[in-house]
Amino acid sequence: MKKEYDPDAYGIIGLGRFGLSLALELTKAGKQVIVLEIEEEKLNAVKDQLENIYPVKAVTEEVLHESGISHCRTAIVCIGKDIESNILVTMSLIELGIPRVIAKATSVNHGKVLEHIGAEAVFPEVEMGERLARSLVSTGTLDFLELCEDFSIANISLTRAFANRSVEEINLRKRFHLNIIVIIRQKRAISEILPNFVVEENDVLVVGGTNDAIRKFEKANEV
Repeated sequence: MKKEYDPDAYGIIGLGRFGLSLALELTKAGKQVIVLEIEEEKLNAVKDQLENIYPVKAVTEEVLHESGISHCRTAIVCIGKDIESNILVTMSLIELGIPRVIAKATSVNHGKVLEHIGAEAVFPEVEMGERLARSLVSTGTLDFLELCEDFSIANISLTRAFANRSVEEINLRKRFHLNIIVIIRQKRAISEILPNFVVEENDVLVVGGTNDAIRKFEKANEV
């Protein structure tokens, strides 16, 4: 029988700055997050913000099964200082058959090793963790730039949920409190956007608004 993986569940191993920002953003987006961390102090600091957090002495295959990470479609290794542990945990996740394994790399060579064993390597800081979380939960968002604490600009590729309708019909300003800055169609930027302009599937809308407003539009854009 083919093993089923939960597309809305994310396993995070390591709760440093990158892991914490990633876990909080995914939780904010309504996803199930399972966190493993060796240092209990880090877990105690976020126990009111995250639900499924587990203190562990080592990340073994048994721990991955018992915590539920083995059923996640995506697992992210956020261990930074201990490169050996980073690679070994990454290998364990890949051997379990988890479809998507992402691992934090601390150097170009480290990243090459991770990619060689079948993982996606990222070179993160806190901001990268937040942006990766948004890209994981919304396939339509191509890029995301946070200008201040609660206002961002996002490039969102339209799905058929909004295709073949005029800007006036979509009415992003009233429905989602978003402003269309520009529309990109086949690499051509359209800045003079009239109310009767009809958008098409795969048009990229560059929109500005609060992070919550962008998330609501991303959700409505899913098909």
